[in-house]
Amino acid sequence: MGLVDHMLQAWLSRGFAVRTLLPLAWLFDAVSALERASYRLGIRRVAQLPVPVVVVGNLIVGGAGKTPTVMYVVDALRRHGFVPGIVSRGYGGSHDDVLRVARDMPARRCGDEPLLMHLRTGAPLMVGRDRVAAARQLLQACPEVDAIVSDDGLQHRALARDVQVLVFDERGVGNGWLLPAGPLREKLPDAVPACSLIVYNAPAPSTPLPGTLAQRSLAGVVSLSDWWRGEPASRTALEALRAKPLIAAAGLARPARFFEMLRACGLTITPLPLPDHYAFTTLPWPADTADVVLTEKDAIKLNAARSGTTRIWVARLDFWLDRAFDDALIALIAPSGRRHGNSPA
Repeated sequence: MGLVDHMLQAWLSRGFAVRTLLPLAWLFDAVSALERASYRLGIRRVAQLPVPVVVVGNLIVGGAGKTPTVMYVVDALRRHGFVPGIVSRGYGGSHDDVLRVARDMPARRCGDEPLLMHLRTGAPLMVGRDRVAAARQLLQACPEVDAIVSDDGLQHRALARDVQVLVFDERGVGNGWLLPAGPLREKLPDAVPACSLIVYNAPAPSTPLPGTLAQRSLAGVVSLSDWWRGEPASRTALEALRAKPLIAAAGLARPARFFEMLRACGLTITPLPLPDHYAFTTLPWPADTADVVLTEKDAIKLNAARSGTTRIWVARLDFWLDRAFDDALIALIAPSGRRHGNSPA
């Protein structure tokens, strides 16, 4: 069980230890309200870009499915004639200023999720603490870009947005309390905010807000060396692993979901949960391990030459939303009138 799962259990219990944190949660709420008001009243400046901006984020801490949602939004924009770029915080990277992600860049420099998003989508991607500076440098470096997707940018209000996509998983809003007494970064609104879309990365909606259910499945597995060469995952290779004992490693906020998907495919696994954004400076499994299966987020930090006699398999996740989401996304972007480049298909 990952750290986030342990924290979630403590929050859901609403026990004495969590209740003692409620004054800090009220303080957090007050500070957040003041910050929002400072932007609304013009005390703090909101930067408006010459292209539409789609922000993808979540209200609850931990992995809710933002990364696959960002990649899906990028693909959806492309299908409608846009040339999208991505900006991201680059959590886990060693950079201090704005940095353009390159395919051969080590994940420890730019962050594992930004590198994965760049490899999977091919979209130009800038990382930086300052989202406004990152977006402006992206537009300067890539003038063909006519839409920006901001990864995990919901609470970064300095960058104006045309659309925001709120992602929830099966946890919903947890115990309904703000940090640190609960898992919420901000309160759940009473209705879907203006220019917002709701995505549920869960089997069913987990809040009262209407939204789109994401569809998820394992496309298959591919060897680590072939994955780096861009070879597709194979369902046949996945089925061949059913007869083998496997170590399943996952450096995710909530690794249990990955393990459940593998078991649902008929694999016999020994789970190896790792800290989120685990660096893989040392291999966490025994040297004589025959087969290991891991996520793309973890594969991005591994070189096949380091695997020794262990066969490392990368599981690829397929993630998609329905046509109604695509139509709503484009309908919200179209009135902005700040596009350049190709017209929608």
